Amino acid sequence: MNFMIDDMKESDWQQVSDIYLEGIRTGIATFETDVPNWDDWDAGHLKTGRLVARYGDSVLGWAALTPYSNRCIYAGVAEESIYISPSHKGKGIGKALLSALIKKSEESGFWTLQAGIISDNAISIALHERCGFRIVGIREKIGKSIDGIWTDVVLMERRSEINMSYD
Repeated sequence: MNFMIDDMKESDWQQVSDIYLEGIRTGIATFETDVPNWDDWDAGHLKTGRLVARYGDSVLGWAALTPYSNRCIYAGVAEESIYISPSHKGKGIGKALLSALIKKSEESGFWTLQAGIISDNAISIALHERCGFRIVGIREKIGKSIDGIWTDVVLMERRSEINMSYD
């Protein structure tokens, strides 16, 4: 499948939110129970690093960055999210999106990307490992799944080799 990675536009929101809702329904993509409206989602995400995988007029998946903290010392740290439509998983879209998001984050001066992944989401954990993330910890029983079961979250991070200098 020939898809392209493109900047997310507000006009993509309906398809992006549909994919987000599909992720919510899996019970292993997020602890969120509802998709926010565009204005709320837009306010919570960085303007840089909003990407979609596009095939023609169809959005197949998306990735975005949120600030880790509003404290200036953490200006180079962001949390990333990635969602792929279930009907398009296993086609390399996740790796292409996450790789493009990493590149975009480094071009924007980020030195660390973090991800919090529900421990049952083995596919997402493996994707992140393939893209250079490492497990840095487990937050035990940090949130309840949609069925009310306490669930662990795997904390992963990726340090930029471009934007890290210890000189």
